[in-house]
Amino acid sequence: MSASRSSVGRASAFLFLMMAAAVDTLSAHRRDEYLQAARIDVEPELVNITLDLTPGIDVADAVMADIDQDGDAALSESEKDGYAARVAGGLTLDVDGQPLRVDTVEVSFPGITAFRRGEGTIQLQVRARLPRLSSGRHYLRFRNDERRATSVYLANALVPESDMVSVTGQRRTPSQSELTIDFTLEPEGRPLPIWLLTTLAAGAGLVLLLALPSGSKARRPKPMLRP
Repeated sequence: MSASRSSVGRASAFLFLMMAAAVDTLSAHRRDEYLQAARIDVEPELVNITLDLTPGIDVADAVMADIDQDGDAALSESEKDGYAARVAGGLTLDVDGQPLRVDTVEVSFPGITAFRRGEGTIQLQVRARLPRLSSGRHYLRFRNDERRATSVYLANALVPESDMVSVTGQRRTPSQSELTIDFTLEPEGRPLPIWLLTTLAAGAGLVLLLALPSGSKARRPKPMLRP
């Protein structure tokens, strides 16, 4: 029980620190910066990334022009999809040095008015499929090169939903445009603890004993009669 509480406490502290760091950076987000915050979820077979892109008011028009390819001051679905593909194409992701293909899952854009005021956030969700990994230690490296001249970056690993994955460390470059996540992978069919196996075996033996006919429990062999 104490180990379980300790794990929950560590997870809660991890999330609190991550949120505090995000709030500090958001509060310092300046008008001339393009804030790009990545949240990375490592699972046994997939990596899911949510990327929030928030341009300050002084760079919003430049970002808007990059998206609005025909210059009609409106964003068509094809223009949104095109920008999402360009951003996703600029992401670099590898596991243990093996490059991964990043696919766009979903993208959402704010209204143009909020965007131009520096209050709108583009949210991009991408995904990469992991190769079959052995149990033990691994690392995942994420890099974002979108608009490096005006961008500030945040990158954090989320607490994995699967018990098979444990994040053991995070290493960032000073700009946080690159994050390396150290993690361990447990086998899917991990063996049961010895104490649990012993308990189950004892319980099975008790069930078999109770299932025997009552006469067979105390029956003794009859003595042989001698002539």
